[in-house]
Amino acid sequence: MAEIFDTVIIGSGPAGLAAAIYAERAEMNAIVIEKNVVSGGQVLTTYEVDNYPGSRGIGGFDLGMKFREHADGLGATFVEDEVLRIEKDGKIKKVVCENGTYETKTVIIATGASHRKLGVPGEEKLTGLGVSYCATCDGAFFKNKTTAVIGGGDVAIEDAIFLARLCKKVYVVHRRDELRGAKSLQKKLFSLENVEMVWDSVIDEIKGEDHVEAMAVSNVKTGEKKDVAVDGVFIAVGISPNSKGLENLTEMENGYFKAGEDCRTSEPGILAAGDVRTKQLRQIVTAVSDGANAITSVERYLAEE
Repeated sequence: MAEIFDTVIIGSGPAGLAAAIYAERAEMNAIVIEKNVVSGGQVLTTYEVDNYPGSRGIGGFDLGMKFREHADGLGATFVEDEVLRIEKDGKIKKVVCENGTYETKTVIIATGASHRKLGVPGEEKLTGLGVSYCATCDGAFFKNKTTAVIGGGDVAIEDAIFLARLCKKVYVVHRRDELRGAKSLQKKLFSLENVEMVWDSVIDEIKGEDHVEAMAVSNVKTGEKKDVAVDGVFIAVGISPNSKGLENLTEMENGYFKAGEDCRTSEPGILAAGDVRTKQLRQIVTAVSDGANAITSVERYLAEE
C-alpha cells in the first residue's frame, strides 16, 4: 500500500521552507517537492536583503540556504521533481510528478510567482547588481543615486514614488504617452521634482560590467536612441503566478489561488501559501508567515477529518 502523507508541500521558497519547518515541529508526515536543484525561490536572485528582521544586509542566496539548513536540521524530506498535476480522489489527493506520484491528505501549493522580464541584453547579467524587481526590497541601496523605473501601472508608479524619497533622481520609462495606474498615484508622482518621465520609450539594453551604469533607450515614435546614465534599474512590468497546470483545482483570481491569511482555498485540503496566493504584499516576510499559517490550517483540517 502506498504511503499517504499528511501534507505535500510544492515548492521550496520561503513559504515552502517555512511550511516544512512547521510541519516537522508538528511531527507531521510531510514531504517537499522542488523542481529546482537549489531551494530558496526568488530570494536566491536578490543580491542583498535589508528588510527581513534579524538578518539585515544578508545575501539573498545565504538567506535561502539558512532557510533550507533549518528545515534539513529538523529532518524535513525533500524530493527533486516537477509536479505535472494534482488529482482529487475523495479525501486523498494525488500529486503526479514526472518521476512519481505521491498520495496525501492535504497539499500546500507554494510555487511562488515570477517577475516578468524585459528580455533585453544586460538584464540577466546585472540582476542583483543594479537590476531589481522590488523597489521596497532594494531601494535603500540606492540612496542619493540615480535610478529608473520601467513600467506604467500602479506598481511602477508606487515604486517610483518610493524611490523618489531616497534617490537623487528617478526616471520613469513607459512605452506609451500616458500611465495606466490610478489617477491619484499619477498626481502624486507628477508632483515630485526629482522624477522625470521618459514617454513613448522602451529599454533596448542595460549597460555595465560589474554593476549597472546606463540604459539604452529608444523612442518608439521618433526612433531616437540615447544612453541614460543610471545606477539602478527597477523593472515593474508585472509578475506572473507559477500556477500553470494547477489552475482548475480551486477558485482563482488572475492566475492566483484565492486564499486568505489561513491559506485555505475553496477546495478542502488544498492550501496556497506565499506569492502564488491572493494577497496585498509579496515579500519574504509574508511568504514565511504563510508557510506557518498553512501548517496550522493543515493541523486543524486533519483534526476535523
